[in-house]
Amino acid sequence: MEEERIKAIYEILDNIKVTEKNKKIIDEIKDELLNKDYMAAYKKIDELKNSQDNEEEEKLVEEKNEDTGIYPEELSDIDLERIFVGELLNDPKLIVKYYFPFEECYFEDQDALNVYKSVIFTEGGAYSSEDAKRGFNFAKDNEEVYRFKVDLKNAVKDEDYDVEKIYIALRKLFALRKSYLAIPIKSIQDRVVEITKYTLYDKMSVEEVKSAIEQVNATEKFKRAVLNENLTRFLEAGDNNLRNGLPLPFPILTSVFKGIRKGETMAFAMPSNAGKSRFTMDVAAHVALVHKKKVLVISNEMSEEKMKLCLITTIINNKAIQNLHGVHLSKTEGELLEFKFRADNPKEVETDEEGFILRKPKEKQADFVKRLEKESEEFRKTIEITNWANKEMKNAIYFINITDHTNDELQKVIMNYYYKEQIEYVFYDTLKTDTANIGIGEELKKTATILSNLAQNFNLYICSTLQLAESKTLPVNLDVNDLAVSRTVKEVLDTLCLMKQINKDNLKNYEYSLNEVDTKFFDLKEFENPDVRYYACVVDKNRAGAKPKLLFRLNLAYNVWEELRIFTSKAKHGKLE
Repeated sequence: MEEERIKAIYEILDNIKVTEKNKKIIDEIKDELLNKDYMAAYKKIDELKNSQDNEEEEKLVEEKNEDTGIYPEELSDIDLERIFVGELLNDPKLIVKYYFPFEECYFEDQDALNVYKSVIFTEGGAYSSEDAKRGFNFAKDNEEVYRFKVDLKNAVKDEDYDVEKIYIALRKLFALRKSYLAIPIKSIQDRVVEITKYTLYDKMSVEEVKSAIEQVNATEKFKRAVLNENLTRFLEAGDNNLRNGLPLPFPILTSVFKGIRKGETMAFAMPSNAGKSRFTMDVAAHVALVHKKKVLVISNEMSEEKMKLCLITTIINNKAIQNLHGVHLSKTEGELLEFKFRADNPKEVETDEEGFILRKPKEKQADFVKRLEKESEEFRKTIEITNWANKEMKNAIYFINITDHTNDELQKVIMNYYYKEQIEYVFYDTLKTDTANIGIGEELKKTATILSNLAQNFNLYICSTLQLAESKTLPVNLDVNDLAVSRTVKEVLDTLCLMKQINKDNLKNYEYSLNEVDTKFFDLKEFENPDVRYYACVVDKNRAGAKPKLLFRLNLAYNVWEELRIFTSKAKHGKLE
C-alpha cells in the first residue's frame, strides 16, 4: 500500500514540468516522501497544481494582451520601458532630469507605468518636481509589485545602459503613440507608424519626430506619387485624363556651376508656356536615372499624369538615358498621348497616312495593346523602356502636386521626404508665393529664403523654376528686371538662369561659338519643324564664378534639350547690315 502511494505521487510529479518557480516545492514534496508524511506531500501537490494553473492563466492573459495591444508592433517596446524604470529604481535621482509630463506619458506596459509612478512619489519623491508629479495618481503597492521592482533592478544593475538615449527613444515613441491614438484614421495612423521606418529615424531628435508628425498631417491633403512607378500600366491603359481633354547633361552649365551641388538653390526663369515643367523633368530624370539619386518633384503647374507622360517622353528620347536602357528610339509626346505606333509591315495592317496602326472600331484597349505587341516593334521597344524605368525604384522620382498651400506646408513636404526617403535633390515647379500672398512680389523672396535655409541646413539641392515676364527685351539682353514678380529673389539664390526663345525671324541676327573667346562662329540653322526652337540662356547669377550667355536648341515634342555653347549677337561683332 505504501509503495503504491509513493508510486502514485511520483507519477504526478513526472507529469509536472519543472521550472525555476516550482523546483523548490517539488524538492519539498520529495522530502515529505522520505519522511513518509504522505498527507503533507499531497497538500504540497495541491499547492503546486494551483501554482501551475495560475501560471497558465497569466500566460493566457499575456498572450491575449499581445493579440489585442492598442499599438502596432513598430510602436511597441515593453523591454525599453522596463529598462528605463529599472534604471530609475537603481538611481531615483535621475527623475530630476528624465521624466515625462502627464500629457506626454504613454507607457504601454501598465506594470512599468505603475513603477514609474512609484518612483515619482516614493523612491524619487524627494527629487521629482511638481511638473513631474502633476496629473499622476499614486502607485499601487503589494508583494507582487515589490518582487517586480526587485526583478527590474537586478535586470539592469550589471548592464551599461545610456539612460539619456533610452529616455529620448521613449519620448519619441510616446510622441508617436500619442499621435497614433489622437487621430483614429487608418491612413494617417499608418503614416505615423511609418515614421519609425524613416531612413534617418535614429538620428532624429524628439522635436524632429514631432515635426514629422505635423508633416504627416500637413501633407495628407496633397496628392503624392512615385512617377516612375507603373509607367507601363499608365501608358497601356489609355484612359488617363490627359487623353480626355489632358538631366543635367549640359557641359558648359555643369562647368560654370561646378555641377549640381547640395546645399545650394538654383533657379531657371522662362516665360509662360516656354517649357519650364519639361525642363524640370529633363534635369530631374538625369539626376535620378543617370546619377542614381532619389529626387522629389514638387509641382503646382502640372498634374501627376502630365508629369508621367513627360517622364516617359524624356526617358525614351534622352541620349544619356538611352545609353542606360539600351533602346534607341524616337517618339513624340503627342504620339505617346494618342497611342500611335508604327507597323512593322504597313501593308499587312491598317494604318493612317503616317504609318501608325489604326485601332479597330469597338476594339478594346487591352486587345489593341496585344495586337500592337505583335505588329509593332516600336511599341515593343517603348514597353521595354517603361519596364526598365519601373525597376529603377532605388533612384525613384517622387512627386507631389500642391496648389493651395502655405510656406509652412511646403517646408514640411520637403522635410517629410528628406526624413522618410533621405531625398537630397528637390525640384520645385514653379516657385511662387504661398496662396495667401499671391501677387505680392516681396513674399516670393520669403519663400525662396525658406528654400535656401532648407538647402543649407540639411545639405539639399533645390532647383526651382521662375516666371519670366512677357517683355520686349531681346533674349541676349535679359537681366533680373525681366522677372515677372520679385527681382529681390535673386539675392537668396545661388544661381539664376534667364531663358527666352529667339524669334524665328531674328535667328539671322545671332550666332554661337564653341568657346567664350573664339574666332569661329556658327549661324543658327532654321528648321521647318515648329517644335524645334532656339533659347538664349543668360546666367544672371552664379556664386561659383562665370556668367556666360549660352544657346540651347530644343524640341519640346521629344523633350530634348541641347546646349550649343556660347551665344552672341552678330551686332557685337559688327556683322549686322
